Amino acid sequence: MSSPFTRLASLAAAGRPFGVATVVRTQGSTPQTVGARLFLPADGDSRPSGTLGGGCVEADAILALRDALAGQPPTIREYRLTEELAWNTGLVCGGTMWILAEAGLAAATIDGHSLVSEIEAAVTGRAPMAIVTRVLRRDGAFALAGRMAVLSGDRVIGSLGDAAVTARAAAAAGAQIARGPAARIVLAEGDEILVEPIVPRPRLVIAGGGHVAQAIARQARLVDFEVTILEDRPEYADPDRFAGATVVQGDVAAALASMDLSGQTFVVVATRGHKMDADCVLAAARTPVAYIGLLGSRRKRVLVAEMLREAGVGEARVAAIHAPVGLDLGGRTPAEIALSVLAEITQFRYGKAGS
Repeated sequence: MSSPFTRLASLAAAGRPFGVATVVRTQGSTPQTVGARLFLPADGDSRPSGTLGGGCVEADAILALRDALAGQPPTIREYRLTEELAWNTGLVCGGTMWILAEAGLAAATIDGHSLVSEIEAAVTGRAPMAIVTRVLRRDGAFALAGRMAVLSGDRVIGSLGDAAVTARAAAAAGAQIARGPAARIVLAEGDEILVEPIVPRPRLVIAGGGHVAQAIARQARLVDFEVTILEDRPEYADPDRFAGATVVQGDVAAALASMDLSGQTFVVVATRGHKMDADCVLAAARTPVAYIGLLGSRRKRVLVAEMLREAGVGEARVAAIHAPVGLDLGGRTPAEIALSVLAEITQFRYGKAGS
């Protein structure tokens, strides 16, 4: 699964007219989150790509995109997902979605500056960035009120119409780039921004290549992680055991310490021994990775935490180790453990409570 911004950049670079519909605001239970996109090439022979959740909402958004392609200004439509709207479409979620429909070439351009090259650099990891869209409630309805791009080196293209709001949005964009997912931020009643980081796929590094690691790798690929396996035993470091993953054979802790890791990296430690586990957790704790999970008992957590403190690791970093790794779902098989681990990582990425 590629970033929707990859599709945006490729269509814009080709110079083909197209429309793009974006979920800019949600409330309650909805089939898609903010940042979800649907693309409609003007060529009648081309099918839409991406999804807003399907059903009549998507059908109506396509009509709005046809209006945008005919020259109409951007519009934000509100969709209440109730029985009256979608009983027969499976979209009776009870929430509300606000969808921005606009010409795609305009969406990829700010103040006359095409963002194609910047987006292409961001999705490949060379220079992460963020797009910030401001929406304001006017006469009871939300409308597009500005857009800006926040690039590496604190470079900003465009503004949101107010210096203080632009500065606040730039700071929020920098913080969200470190986390990854899109976020809706309320500035004031009826005044909101959508911050959309453009970053590479999240990366999961698994220290260890046993049966649990194999199951975690399989589950991670289902949710579109780039997966790397570190394992010292040749028979367990067989790439055929980890389809679609990168396998590195050698000293596991040393390999982990030598990797160029970022805040978009998640580490799960699941080696065959306590000492190796501890060495790997220490190596990970000295990097900027967002998440470190340790497979094992609560007793192991206590022992590893003591070792980290003795090695000079700060208390906040020690406390942030997820051990035992995964949500407490009650499962015990490798597949069930993998489900709990990726559930916790997903919860962590999106900052949700898991209720």
